[in-house]
Amino acid sequence: MSGKIALEEHFNLPDFSDEVPEYVSPENMREINRRLLDLGAERLGEMDAAGIDFPRQAVTRAQAANDQLAKVVAAHPTRYGGFAALPLQDPAAAAAELERCVTQLGFHGALVNGFTSIGDADTGWYYDHERFLPFWERVEALGVPVYLHPRDPLAGNQGIYEGHPELFGAVWTFTVETSTHALRLMTSGLFDRFPKLTVILGHLGETLPFNMWRISHRAAAMGDLIKFEKPLRSYLLNNFYVTTSGNFHTQTLNATLAEMGVDRVLYSSDYPYESMREASDWFDNAAISDNDRLRIGYTNARCLFPNIPEKIGQ
Repeated sequence: MSGKIALEEHFNLPDFSDEVPEYVSPENMREINRRLLDLGAERLGEMDAAGIDFPRQAVTRAQAANDQLAKVVAAHPTRYGGFAALPLQDPAAAAAELERCVTQLGFHGALVNGFTSIGDADTGWYYDHERFLPFWERVEALGVPVYLHPRDPLAGNQGIYEGHPELFGAVWTFTVETSTHALRLMTSGLFDRFPKLTVILGHLGETLPFNMWRISHRAAAMGDLIKFEKPLRSYLLNNFYVTTSGNFHTQTLNATLAEMGVDRVLYSSDYPYESMREASDWFDNAAISDNDRLRIGYTNARCLFPNIPEKIGQ
């Protein structure tokens, strides 16, 4: 299928290239780092082959990254779109930077990497904390989504993985960390306060579509502990989208469609950690209807991001 729009595709700037965690072997990571820095002919060639047409210090660095991305988007306006990098160590500054990126740079929302470290690397703040309420208020007012990207758990929360480094990153810890973070947002009452908020999860929802009935069912019996107004499943179905990034399995996709409906699923590959071509070959031949393929691969993204240039995918 040509004209697909991909959401979770990564890049980096040379100034930050020595700060990327090694989620794979050092040898493979060298190649991934090289591809992260490429926003030119090689990446565009991979996109062509895969049928993809669109896809304080913290404050200043976020601004620098966003300004650089804006230049790349401006050079390839019918191929690239931007998610803002945000300095969530300062929620007010993050809100202001998101507004600048959306209203001045034409970005489509933000991508945030799990919790935010404040003060030191061993302290993390999850985005259900009340300090982030002004940020979420601005997100809702701007009407753009936030992509909640995985991150490994804090060192103090890694005890269960002791002796099993093979479980870190995309193998397992990313899923547990991100799905738990999403549940914190739901159970905090965030979506009752800001009912128009939209959050995107990768990897076909980090297992939440398959576990949500039981989670919602048992949470409803928690009595006075409940801070939220609706069944948890309703937040998943009304405030979340999921993407196919890094989860190229047809049975899993069909289970997600059965739980969430086709309108809540978006295409992605997770490049360069995953292969665009592998993702495309799987998706273009997956045992789903052509109508669902079109909606996941193109139409849903056009609805969620109405300011995508008209030429994309045509």
